[in-house]
Amino acid sequence: MTDSASTRGRLRRSRWLAVTVVAVLLVAACGDGDDDDASEAAATTAAAPDAGDAGDAAAADVGCEPGETDGDLAFYNWADYIDEELLVAFEEESGISVDYSVYESNEQMLTQVESGAAIYDLVIPSDYMVALMISEDLLLPLEFDALPNAANIDDAWDNPPFDPEHRFHVAYQWGTTGIGMTYDMLDTLGGESSWAVIFDAETAALVPGDISMLDDAPEAVSAALKYLGYSITEVIESGNEEAVREAGALLKATNDRLLKYDSVTFGDDLVNGEVDVAHGWSGGFAQAFFETDAYETHVYTIPIEGGVRWVDTMAIPHNSDNVCSAHAMINFLLDAQNGAALTNYTYYGSPNTAATPFILEEILEDPGIYPPPEVYARLELIPQMGDLGLIVQDMLTEAKS
Repeated sequence: MTDSASTRGRLRRSRWLAVTVVAVLLVAACGDGDDDDASEAAATTAAAPDAGDAGDAAAADVGCEPGETDGDLAFYNWADYIDEELLVAFEEESGISVDYSVYESNEQMLTQVESGAAIYDLVIPSDYMVALMISEDLLLPLEFDALPNAANIDDAWDNPPFDPEHRFHVAYQWGTTGIGMTYDMLDTLGGESSWAVIFDAETAALVPGDISMLDDAPEAVSAALKYLGYSITEVIESGNEEAVREAGALLKATNDRLLKYDSVTFGDDLVNGEVDVAHGWSGGFAQAFFETDAYETHVYTIPIEGGVRWVDTMAIPHNSDNVCSAHAMINFLLDAQNGAALTNYTYYGSPNTAATPFILEEILEDPGIYPPPEVYARLELIPQMGDLGLIVQDMLTEAKS
C-alpha cells in the first residue's frame, strides 16, 4: 500500500456511516429484498477463462509472457482514477515508461480509439462500452497466460453480458451511481433519498442551492428512467425508444433548474457549496468527502427508486503498439496489494478477492461503496445500447440545448 493510500485510512465519522446505512435501509424497506435477485444481479465481470478460449490470431501471435514488456506504455484512463504512485512503481518494476493521459467519458475515449488520432495500449472502458467496442472490432482478446493474477478476480464477476465469453476485458473497479447531498438536505427530504430531488419540480424547489448532473448521456437517461419507474435493462434490451424519449423529455424539463452537467468536479462542487445536490459516482463523492473532512455535513445516497451499478474494465485497443506492456500493467494492477492500493485511493469497490485483506476497513464496511444485497438488487448495469445509443446521446444534447 502506498503512503498516500495509507493517509486515506483515517476512520470516517460515525454519522457518515450511520446515515448512509439509514438511507440504504430505507431503500430496502420499500422492496422485496430478495436475496436470490441480489445474487443473480452480482454477475458482472470475471474469473479468467482458459487462455485457449481467449485467443484470436491477432492476440495469439504476440505470445506475451507474464511481466514481459515490448515498449513504453500509453495508458488512457478516467481522470483521478489511479494513485500515480502505482504508475511509478510499475515503471520501476518493468523498466519502461508510462505515458498517462485521461478522459472524462466513455464516448471521448471511444472517439479517440476509433479515429486513431492517438494510439493507446491500455484503456479503461465501462461495461456497456466494452460491448460496443467488441462489436466494432476495437479491442484485442486478452492472453490470459500472461495474466496469472487474473485468478484474483472474484468468480462472482464471471461471464458478464457485455463480454459473455470473457475474452476482451478484466475488471478494474466497480461502483454505483446515486446522489450526493448535505445532511440538512437529506433531513429536509425526510431522511429518504429520491430522484425526485432532481426530477420533480416541487421536491427540487426544497433544495436551497443548486443541482448538478453527470455530463454522461447513458447515466443521465438511466437516472431519468429509474425515476419514471422503468427498468433500464428492459428498456434498452427491448429497444423501447418511447421510454428513452420520455426520459429525454424529463431531462429537458429539468435542465432549467440545473447549474451544470459535470462528470469531473461533482464531488468537489458539493463539498465546497457550489451545489447542494449532485448526481455522481460513489467513489468520486467519497474522495471529495475524505479530502475535505466533510463526513459530518455530506452524504452519498442510493435513491429509493434504485440506480446504476457499473464496472470499469482493463482492455487493449485493436491498434495497440505494445501489447505485452499492456498485459504487464494489467497483471501488475491485479496483484493483491496493488489492487488494494487502487481501491484505497479511489474509494470504489474492488473485484479483486485477493486484495480484500489489504483494503481499508472503512471502505469494506461502507454500504455506500459495498451496498447490502437488498439494495444491490435494485441497481442495474446499463446494457449495450445498440441502435438506441445515438438516441440516448441525442436526448442529453437536446436537454442541454
